[in-house]
Amino acid sequence: MQTSANPKTYRVKSFGCQMNVYDGDRMAELLNEQGIVPAPEGEDADLVVLNTCHIREKAAEKVYSDIGRLKREDGSSPLIAVAGCVAQAEGEEIMARAPAVKMVVGPQAYHRLPEMVRAASAGQRVTDTDMPAETKFDALPRRKRSGPTAFLTVQEGCDKFCTYCVVPYTRGAEVSRPYAALVDEALRLVEAGAREITLLGQNVNAWTGENARGQTVGLEGLARELAAIPELARIRYTTSHPNDMTQALIEAHGEIGKLMPFLHLPVQAGNDRVLKAMNRSHTVESYLAILDSVRAVRPDIALSGDFIVGFPGETDAEFEDTLKLVDAVGYAQCFSFKYSPRPGTPAATMDGQVPAAVMDERLQRLQAALNRDQYAFNTASVGKVCDVLVERKGKHPGQWLGKSPWLQSVHFTGDAQVGQLVRVEITSAGPNSLGAVPLDALVS
Repeated sequence: MQTSANPKTYRVKSFGCQMNVYDGDRMAELLNEQGIVPAPEGEDADLVVLNTCHIREKAAEKVYSDIGRLKREDGSSPLIAVAGCVAQAEGEEIMARAPAVKMVVGPQAYHRLPEMVRAASAGQRVTDTDMPAETKFDALPRRKRSGPTAFLTVQEGCDKFCTYCVVPYTRGAEVSRPYAALVDEALRLVEAGAREITLLGQNVNAWTGENARGQTVGLEGLARELAAIPELARIRYTTSHPNDMTQALIEAHGEIGKLMPFLHLPVQAGNDRVLKAMNRSHTVESYLAILDSVRAVRPDIALSGDFIVGFPGETDAEFEDTLKLVDAVGYAQCFSFKYSPRPGTPAATMDGQVPAAVMDERLQRLQAALNRDQYAFNTASVGKVCDVLVERKGKHPGQWLGKSPWLQSVHFTGDAQVGQLVRVEITSAGPNSLGAVPLDALVS
């Protein structure tokens, strides 16, 4: 039973990575263009889009749980669309198992969502998991609104085929968006209120394009062009692959003032045999050499990474190598996960699957080390003077929350507005945030 043949309100729920957040925002823009508006807080929506992530184990089961929770007391359901990577990988099964789902749309086809909604409103069940040759971005509406920080997808897909990862199968091969289109979208975001833009990609530093002078440039060339936009104050990028960390991009960290001193460069493990089994194209030595090169041009850079514990065959000694790497680097932030077998990936059928209890113990030890280093990095920030980009109001009267150049959450009390850069002195540090006092006047 549908509550409305023609949905008037929607809600998009995005899970997983920042690229999913970007995709969710673009789907919302598509629906807005059709006159469908966000459902008021606390009210049911006529249309719900579940924008899914397939990286972690049991991702599909979580989708079914979310679908079940959307059923209302009177037995009705909203129009339900399942989008994202789970939709791409398991669309047919979702349609078979969940009659309440009326639309399944993959991450390369969501520009067709409006026509799918029209078909579903007429009683059809529709699936679109194509990876068309034409780019979806050409069909998306122009950006009209933005908060102080915005995501800009510049590259999609992956050619690396790490043995644990489904991204090449759900997002397709590496594709770079055209230079001119990205500059235009960045300008639109800045006009719409963005002061900081984060460039996104599965392997963002694999991006290449031809600039306005006909020259082939890498991500550093795009960053230089965006840095010339006067109202844009900050540029970031994620997620990078060590294999694509070129010398030109490294040097850009010392040359482009608007490129923030923060680098997220996943390593995944601290042992060369494990890295080879993962089909990572770097060694511990080559990874550390990259970090040394970046620190040489930008000594204050904050480093971030990703780790997987319990990869098939990982021994206790090999895990200890990961802890040694953590000690050597001193990460400011990190993400860490237990290995999760994904159907269809080579690692899922490898010998030596590590018991869950062993993975739990390793993850606890790794996270303790990472939390230690994050707190140490935050503590070392006390006394620094920096600019904070104000993102929202805090919980207390007159309190504001924003980000430091090193992507730390900072709270302070004073006169400010969302989107302003405020010069502060860091006065206190906790495990996950900093306290500060504003200095003199607003920066901008």
